[in-house]
Amino acid sequence: MANPFPGMDPYLEGDLWMSVHTDLCGEIARQLAPKVRPKYVVLSTRRVVLAPPDENEQTYGNRFPDVGVLTTAPPATPPTGLAAAPLILPAEFPEPIPHISVEIRDVAQRRLVACIEVLSPTNKVGPGREEYAGKRLQILSGSAHLLEIDLLRSGTRFPTGKPLPASPYFVFLSRAERRKDVEVWPISLKAPLPEVAVPLLAGDADARLDLQQALKTVYDILGYDELIDYRQPPPGSWSEADLQWLDQQLRTKNRRV
Repeated sequence: MANPFPGMDPYLEGDLWMSVHTDLCGEIARQLAPKVRPKYVVLSTRRVVLAPPDENEQTYGNRFPDVGVLTTAPPATPPTGLAAAPLILPAEFPEPIPHISVEIRDVAQRRLVACIEVLSPTNKVGPGREEYAGKRLQILSGSAHLLEIDLLRSGTRFPTGKPLPASPYFVFLSRAERRKDVEVWPISLKAPLPEVAVPLLAGDADARLDLQQALKTVYDILGYDELIDYRQPPPGSWSEADLQWLDQQLRTKNRRV
């Protein structure tokens, strides 16, 4: 079934997000590639960020058991004269979180022309945010354009010179030749995702990226609705007015009775 909302489906912001992130990046690359050829090529790149387990639970939903089992005795008898450790606990290690980016490069010199980032929770909190801040600064210090697509209400957004309007979602575009000005698309919960500009090299017209079409394509083909229980409230905290609107939308589309 189709996305029951006119724009972003807020139910995708939960533990499905990493799949949505990967699929959406792939669809963005597929949409842009024929528009910029043959002068440019569109590539999906992958990097891995290490995030603490407690951060993953907060951002992706609790994916671990709520009840811990403590071992009160060691599995083997310690050497004579040594006291046994009173507890044996499971060790925690940073979890590798994959991040996909979309890059546009010119064919002649293979230089980075534009980077498109669909933000994930680890881009907006904790050590993952610090890692992304470094990558972001590197891009902004260079000659490539940066397009950031933020379809997550949680986490901390990078500051702008003036306060952002009260919208749940945003797209930010920093053009290489105009770093002091950031183009901003505020996105309402009740509105379709916008068509946004993707700048190329000087003298070439911007490519157009239809975000709503990209989201619709991955939603329809991959069947995210099969994994979502629309009878439950969406992830995160919501105002009573938003919850009433969400309920009305779902009832209209026969997702709730």
